[in-house]
Amino acid sequence: MQTVDFDHFELRPGDRVLDLGCGEGRHVISAYLEGQVQAVGVDLALSDLVTTREKFAPFARADDPARSFGLSSATALALPFADNTFDKVICSEVLEHIPDYRAALAEIDRVLKPGGLFCASVPRRWPEKICWALSREYHQVPGGHLRIFRADRLSSEIEALGFSRYQRHWAHALHAPFWWLKCLFWNTQDSNWLIRQYHRLLVWDLMERPALTRTLERLLNPLLGKSVVMYYRKEAVA
Repeated sequence: MQTVDFDHFELRPGDRVLDLGCGEGRHVISAYLEGQVQAVGVDLALSDLVTTREKFAPFARADDPARSFGLSSATALALPFADNTFDKVICSEVLEHIPDYRAALAEIDRVLKPGGLFCASVPRRWPEKICWALSREYHQVPGGHLRIFRADRLSSEIEALGFSRYQRHWAHALHAPFWWLKCLFWNTQDSNWLIRQYHRLLVWDLMERPALTRTLERLLNPLLGKSVVMYYRKEAVA
């Protein structure tokens, strides 16, 4: 379930790409496959990094020296990289989990080269508010969501660091009702028939990419998209 649209986030040969909070690797693996880049995934959870390594293994191209892939366990508040290391940084569905998200943004600014691109995605405000209203456990589990962002306010904070936003879109409209159902039936979600059938639909959509659901989601994203995805360019040094 890819959130970043690489049509808006062009990868050039030789780019160093950081996926901050890579989780189980959806974007760091996609970046590696999308372009001839050095893709690096960072996450605090060692178990997620192990899963990422396992998922990546079938895609490794040892015969392509133009591509490389690496993983590191680190906190977003103190990244183990020098200033101006990366050409591109992705931070997808991560900032809502971090207590001091402004410090994480400052670290992103530090490691991203002038003129580099940054993509941030967070849960969209109104679908997220429904989840919080339906279930306290949804956002009070360990590592859960700590806040609901106003996208324009977050964007203003990012721009104040010296970034300019050049694109925005919404994603995962079909997933919003699924999470509302999970929140509504939180205590029985694993056995709930309706949730299980909806999950089957989402898996089918993910694996088969049928025209019907892809078109439906594209049409619904501006209204119902669960995530807001924003793209920035860091100001170049004068």
